[in-house]
Amino acid sequence: MTTDTLKSNTGASGASAVVRRILLDNGALSALVVLVVAMSLLSGDFLTTQNLLNVGVQAAVTAILAFGVTFVIVSAGIDLSVGSVAALSATVLAWTATSEGIPVWIAVILAVATGIACGLVNGVLISYGKLPPFIATLAMLSIGRGLSLVISQGSPIAFPGSVSSLGDTLGGWLPVPVIVMIVMGLITALILARTYIGRSMYAIGGNEEAARLSGLRVKRQKLAIYALSGLFAAAAGIVLASRLSSAQPQAADGYELDAIAAVVIGGASLAGGVGKASGTLIGALILAVLRNGLNLLSVSAFWQQVVIGVVIALAVLLDTLRRRAGSGAGAGPGGSAGAAGSGGPGGKGRQAAKAGIAVVVVAAVVGAVSYFGSGSSSTTRTKVGLSLSTMNNPFFVQMKAGAQQEAKAEHVDLTVTDAQNDASQQANQIENFTSAGVKAMIINPVDSDAAAPSVRSADKAGIPVVAADRGVNKADTATLVASDNIAGGKLAAKTLAAKLGGKGRIVVLQGTAGTSASRERGQGFEEGMKAYPGIKIVARQPADFDRTKGLDVMTNLLQANHGVTGVFSENDEMALGAIKALGSKAGTSIPVVSFDGTPDGLKAVKAGTLYATVAQQPAELGRLAVRNAIRASHGKKIGSMVKVPVKVVTKKNAADFS
Repeated sequence: MTTDTLKSNTGASGASAVVRRILLDNGALSALVVLVVAMSLLSGDFLTTQNLLNVGVQAAVTAILAFGVTFVIVSAGIDLSVGSVAALSATVLAWTATSEGIPVWIAVILAVATGIACGLVNGVLISYGKLPPFIATLAMLSIGRGLSLVISQGSPIAFPGSVSSLGDTLGGWLPVPVIVMIVMGLITALILARTYIGRSMYAIGGNEEAARLSGLRVKRQKLAIYALSGLFAAAAGIVLASRLSSAQPQAADGYELDAIAAVVIGGASLAGGVGKASGTLIGALILAVLRNGLNLLSVSAFWQQVVIGVVIALAVLLDTLRRRAGSGAGAGPGGSAGAAGSGGPGGKGRQAAKAGIAVVVVAAVVGAVSYFGSGSSSTTRTKVGLSLSTMNNPFFVQMKAGAQQEAKAEHVDLTVTDAQNDASQQANQIENFTSAGVKAMIINPVDSDAAAPSVRSADKAGIPVVAADRGVNKADTATLVASDNIAGGKLAAKTLAAKLGGKGRIVVLQGTAGTSASRERGQGFEEGMKAYPGIKIVARQPADFDRTKGLDVMTNLLQANHGVTGVFSENDEMALGAIKALGSKAGTSIPVVSFDGTPDGLKAVKAGTLYATVAQQPAELGRLAVRNAIRASHGKKIGSMVKVPVKVVTKKNAADFS
């Protein structure tokens, strides 16, 4: 009878004991469960089928990159080049299939071969060149990105339609990127657990010298390991480009850090010898859940970065403490963390305490930032989403301020997100807005072509989209609220030519390749300059609308081109950098004309260092965008374009302009 009772009790508690053991022995899984529960409680839009599929899609590229990085980290290496290799592989595919007319299936092979070749170069530099993995892959990061820009000439390349289907869905609901992610995860698990090279990775990561003495050809194994990382990076690049319907030369910038973070969050050790595919997948999902959930909660884009950093640090710290407590850090050839013993009841108690702390801290961080970031708002008010290309630019900060003022006046809940000049991240934000049930969206595209697929998805969901400052190609928008960039470019040309007396040698600082603002301002300036044959444009270089890049590019152009007498910059930020490069020549012997009319730009005009700026009204642009988004959400008719006037501001009239 006693025996039967014990068996019954054991059976009854068996399932809960297994679940408890799994959670305690897998800190990353515990953190993911806590985050999902927390987000579900904080946002009613999170735990829906559509949004969970969005999370899967948004995790896919990071996860595929991270699977490749897992091989490297398990073998005690590091690969910083995977983001650039992904962009290069996608660019090779798009360029060969479209510009060169090569059959798509061959182009795909060439793209994959490009990724493998980059990985092999890394492996050769590390194994035979004796370079530290950090240095070798850092060099490849720069080489890969540079080659991508050279091949594409800095502009996005349309992706072949047959390959773009990888970014679509099966049966109208199951995203193909999620399927690819799962398949690549299974391949990773198989390689780690069931192959000779997988076992070699753990041996090399555990003790490279011991592995060599035991007969392993360590150098050859490292070649294969980095080649695998390059292969997975190529696959990730193809999936990413498929989602955006174009190969972006700047795509996946910074993704290598997310990939490494996903691997480490998933329980791998940077010292090598520990790691598994399931942990990496969980790490990628944690990052995706955080970004998705914080978007749905309307948390400030600036706070989002803080929260993600804190949660990453906590996840790794708690997992480190768990390992030190002796709960099992060993990873066999299968890559699974063994539970080597918890050190008795005291060890189990410490494990439970740490799991409890993880739950409390993660929930507290998410809850607190959600409260302070979004504030309290009525759920009955109209919700509008605004995705800005970047908030690291005064022009867009002013646009955001104007939009928020209008939203407040109209009693509208406005959620603002920062795409950080990442077209993929912006696509994720638009999908999140769709899941959150916004009544209208405003998009300031990072890239006019790459924004099209996500905007079309919003159209299918019946959500009107207003484009702001830059248009969206190959997609229907309710309207475009923008300055007349072509007219502004012509005004800039006329102003600079008048200052130069119709003669001179000038350089042009271009904005981010692919954006309608850069394209139209440049077009207007070129057309305006046709009336002045005595003026020669000696150089054109992109500086990505960034002040620091404007300084560096201008410095280089002055070195290469002597006798420059004028500068046209497609925005104030680049112009302010150019002024720094020109030094005392700015405003004296070399006039600079720019575009935007930001506060810093106007100050420079008043000071005389910036000759003129074609001033837009970014705050007014933001207000009009919100106003027309509200009208569109109510089904009212709007014109195809709402123009915000521009005006040339010089020192003579700067005091009258704000």
